Amino acid sequence: MLLILCAAGCSGSLYNWQVRTIATPVAPSFGQAPLEAKPVAILPALSMPALRGTEVGLSYIFAQILKTLTPNWTVVGEQAVLTGINKHGLGTTYTMMRRDAEDTHLLGHESLRKIGAALGVRYIFQPRLASFRQIMTDRWQVPAFDIRIAQTRSSLLQISLQLWDAETGELIWSSVAEAVLASETVSQDPLFFEDAARVTLGSLMADFLNRRTASIYTPLNGVLDKLIREAIPEEQKSSDGGGDPKKK
Repeated sequence: MLLILCAAGCSGSLYNWQVRTIATPVAPSFGQAPLEAKPVAILPALSMPALRGTEVGLSYIFAQILKTLTPNWTVVGEQAVLTGINKHGLGTTYTMMRRDAEDTHLLGHESLRKIGAALGVRYIFQPRLASFRQIMTDRWQVPAFDIRIAQTRSSLLQISLQLWDAETGELIWSSVAEAVLASETVSQDPLFFEDAARVTLGSLMADFLNRRTASIYTPLNGVLDKLIREAIPEEQKSSDGGGDPKKK
């Protein structure tokens, strides 16, 4: 898996994209085997107040990324996490921990321990949406006739990701990625947040799996670029001629 994530090749990407990452070293106390031996949970994503609501679904997207990149892991997704927290009467505990984490980036040990025990997990991922904006620029137009021939659409996205040990309260690993996606089009097709999130989260996990502390990823990394194409609904692939990027 590690070699595959580093492989480069022609991807026929839907977008022109680049992701830059920076991360802490993985804590010496951690080995990769525990995540394969035990379930790992994903908490609902955090965000800045101005982005509140935009982060919805980010943890679900991350669970899909893990299913693709680390198929041997047992992942407890957002739905099961919230259900488990509620069933064990830890709703207030989680709410207070989340509120503190939004301001401090810290998951309190006692709350983390209770939640980890309730979910039956030792390791917990906490994603955070730090920034997101979209830009549209007219490239070719005829002003006299108010005709737009082509438009460049860009998304700028920043996501951070932490991995915590729920038993000890140790921050195992922390990372952040900045992504830029661009698409030049004559249609009204948007540049979806999900596509940007997929390639950004995939890049963060590529760093984690390969123990890298800084990287630059582009469409030449076919495994990461494929994460975008995998998100296209099957009915859209059929109507677009099999999902051929050249027909977008």
